[in-house]
Amino acid sequence: MSEASRSDELESWRLPLSSSRTARPTKRFWARQATAPDKARREPDMSPRPVTRPAEVTIPQEKAKSKRLPASRRSLWQSPLTRRILVLNIMALLVPVLGLLYLPTYRDSLLQSELELLKTEGSLFSGALAASGVATGPLGDEKLVPETSRQTIRRLVDVSKTRARLFTPDGVLIADSFLLSGPGGIVTITPLPPLDPNESLVWKWVAGAYDWVFDRLPSSRILKPYQEAAVQNAADYEEVVKAMDGEAATYVRDAGKGKMILSAAVPVQRYRQVLGALLLTKPGDDIEATLRDTRLTILGVSGIALGVTVLLSLYLASTIALPIHRLADAADRVRRDKGRQKTIPDLSARGDEIGDLSGALRDMTEAVWRRMDAIEGFAADVAHEIKNPLTSLRSAVETVARVEDPLQQRKLMSIILDDVQRLDRLITDISDASRIDAEMSRVEAQPVKLRDLVLAVADIHAATGRESAPEIRTQLPDEDSLTVFGTEGRLGQVVRNLVANAVSFSPPRGLIQLSARRVDRQVVLTVDDEGPGIPPDKLGAIFERFYSERPKGEKFGTHSGLGLSISKQIVEAYGGSLKADNRKDAAGRVLGARFTVALQAA
Repeated sequence: MSEASRSDELESWRLPLSSSRTARPTKRFWARQATAPDKARREPDMSPRPVTRPAEVTIPQEKAKSKRLPASRRSLWQSPLTRRILVLNIMALLVPVLGLLYLPTYRDSLLQSELELLKTEGSLFSGALAASGVATGPLGDEKLVPETSRQTIRRLVDVSKTRARLFTPDGVLIADSFLLSGPGGIVTITPLPPLDPNESLVWKWVAGAYDWVFDRLPSSRILKPYQEAAVQNAADYEEVVKAMDGEAATYVRDAGKGKMILSAAVPVQRYRQVLGALLLTKPGDDIEATLRDTRLTILGVSGIALGVTVLLSLYLASTIALPIHRLADAADRVRRDKGRQKTIPDLSARGDEIGDLSGALRDMTEAVWRRMDAIEGFAADVAHEIKNPLTSLRSAVETVARVEDPLQQRKLMSIILDDVQRLDRLITDISDASRIDAEMSRVEAQPVKLRDLVLAVADIHAATGRESAPEIRTQLPDEDSLTVFGTEGRLGQVVRNLVANAVSFSPPRGLIQLSARRVDRQVVLTVDDEGPGIPPDKLGAIFERFYSERPKGEKFGTHSGLGLSISKQIVEAYGGSLKADNRKDAAGRVLGARFTVALQAA
């Protein structure tokens, strides 16, 4: 049958199939329609369909989504890392500062000191009143003289500026240092705060802002409000009631707007007889002023510390964020540019983790470029190796059509068959070699008993070898399983490749020695044969891809030249080494080849 008639026949088979697919629905289509809901069959689907775009259209969109502002155009404040460093350092500073500003213990100690001082002052005043303001009645009873007591109290509080009130045992107020009686009636005295000529406007503004803020903060102490009746009585004050019982007492009240009123009541006694109660009160302005000065000092020091912290944080961020930006931009340039002019900056002189990152990125880039070179070289070698049998196959196919001699046709068909087998072997080995890297990156190395693996390969060879095949002897320790890290399948492939290579070079009924032993932290496997050995200048070239140095008389194309290359690739992937050498006697004569595999012991 001619090629034209064959193609016409193929087209005649192909056209009805294609027309049947486009003309009427298949049974699967009708079955799918039968199972669809009624509404779906009645109403057409008007929803927009996803449009499949080519890869070259979606790639720029993905790049646009992941577009990042280069470091050269990004300020330090735009770095999220800078902001995180600033926030963390500022928070670490603010937490203890806020705790210091709270000052509950310091405030309580100041308050207790003022109350004790007020109580001591009241004891002194009550002693003076008992000595000078008491009069004895005709029946020998003693009582306080109001006018004398008022004069004494005014003289006593003239220096201390403390308000003093004197109550009689029946609760009547007979003296008040803030009330003066004159021709016009009773006059109320309100003391004014002292003027500080050195106080600046800035300090007044700061103090006012401080008072405004802290007046609006919730207080940790709930105080009873200070209330003063028009006609005061001793029962209005709890501490005065206690003082009437002969016990000194103190009290703190809320004067509003964050202010406090401190009070201390002491009994006025004469010969242990309570003649009245003296109530001393004063505002807690001194305590608030002390707290304010302390807090403002803390805020001032904290402001300086905050400024230093911000500057140091920016310096720290500049030494971290900017180099990382440089590395990221350099990696983007390397990814985008088609050439290899762009490199990763070398920051290894820093001696820190960023320097390590720079070195790792540089090594990774070099490894990627080496891998690309290896892929390009591998592709070129594959094209070259496949082209040879294809050229031979094409010549044989073109020739067989013109040759009429049956004997010549059989020879040409034999050549075609050999070339096809050679192509099949090349494609199989090339596929195996190209899968090794991907498989090694996915499969995790596990402990493998090398002793059992070597014995299995030797037993298989003994069971399947011909009578003229070389003999394999093993020399393995009985007490050691020679466990190494790897995968059983790939390490078995290495042993099989080395044994197959030794068999192909060994003379008929020769001897192949497989020996393994543990040396320090490695397991060393040697494969010795009795072949002609390896040319000294080819000891390294035999591991190159598609290199083939076959013994004389072997049919051409039997081996692809990838076995030793794949074996070396597997061994090095597991952190081992594979090398070749020649065995020699004392006279320097070559006794055969030796391949040595060193693997990490488990």
